[in-house]
Amino acid sequence: MELPNEWIALLALVFVLGAKHGLDADHLATIDGLTRHNLRIAPSRARWCGSLFSLGHGAIVMLIALAVGMAAGQWQVPAWMEDLGTWISIGFLTLLGVLNLRAVLTAPAGEMVAMVGLKAGLLRRLQATSHPLAIAAVGALFALSFDTLTQAALFAVTATQHGGVAHTLTLGAAFTLGMLLADGANGLWIAGLLRRADHRARIASRVMGLMVAAISLAVAGFGLARWLRTDVSQWYEGKELLVGIGVIVVLTASFIVGNWLARSERLAGATAD
Repeated sequence: MELPNEWIALLALVFVLGAKHGLDADHLATIDGLTRHNLRIAPSRARWCGSLFSLGHGAIVMLIALAVGMAAGQWQVPAWMEDLGTWISIGFLTLLGVLNLRAVLTAPAGEMVAMVGLKAGLLRRLQATSHPLAIAAVGALFALSFDTLTQAALFAVTATQHGGVAHTLTLGAAFTLGMLLADGANGLWIAGLLRRADHRARIASRVMGLMVAAISLAVAGFGLARWLRTDVSQWYEGKELLVGIGVIVVLTASFIVGNWLARSERLAGATAD
């Protein structure tokens, strides 16, 4: 049986939204903290912190989507929730952008830059854990937030228009898979940088920190423009997938550029010697 094009497009969009969610500053900061702790306590597990965190986070997303999908016939997402979610997102993204920019500018020259997240800062003590189930539990706890709850609820309600609970769970799995790939790659990257902790790693961490700050501020500004101007909001309709892919591409490029700049710096220093 051939799947309708609208359903395939929706699956792709939810997958990209999951990957974009996995690159949230709070995810990056928490995985950074978990990885740093496990490099000291359980080095063999450090590289898997991102994946374990994401699996716990995704389990809650699946449960929320399932509950909303089952209740969708009797309940609809209130219209005011979208505006509230927009303003909360704008505020948090702006603060995250400023905090990560400050972290880059104030980091000592001989140290790597640690990502900054709001929930990561409030729940810093939870990052000192090494058991796989405990790491997954930290991810599950981070899923109990307004942005995650509303995203899961919205795509669950959307899924009911294409079918029943099975469609809802499929979208939940697509979101979780996208997030798992992003968080898993981030965990592996951070573990590799921390194991080296050389000049190259310090430069790469600064490039990544600047990029996270820039994207946070840019997305916050775009969200404000969408809310204030109907023409911007109309232009954005149907382009959610393209914008999400763009964010992922820019962040991925920052990984590559950071490593390239660090390698060039190191080679220049070696030539000068």
